[in-house]
Amino acid sequence: MNNCKKKILIDLDGVLNYYDGKFNENLIPQVRSGADEFLKTLNKSADLYLFTTRNLIMSVKWLIKNKLDIYFKDVTNVKIPAYLYIDDRTICFDGNYNKMLKDIKEFKAYWKH
Repeated sequence: MNNCKKKILIDLDGVLNYYDGKFNENLIPQVRSGADEFLKTLNKSADLYLFTTRNLIMSVKWLIKNKLDIYFKDVTNVKIPAYLYIDDRTICFDGNYNKMLKDIKEFKAYWKH
């Protein structure tokens, strides 16, 4: 019997915090409401990795400050192989290049709507 959990990479900005696109390298915005419960639930069935382009030490400190560090196996800035990626700036490819080109042209992060 295989008890291996699936690996999921979760982006920081716009997923776990209130991000509005105004990047400040010295400040990570406030944790989003519901993030703790989301991670707690997801962690039961998956190994979670924080994926961010931010300073890794600062990101780890942010996780600890917000008591979210207990849910993560690691923090990385490398897109490691995973079952899936959770990000606010992504489009899921469905095999249709024409639709993908349209989706790219019309893309807006949810916080820009």
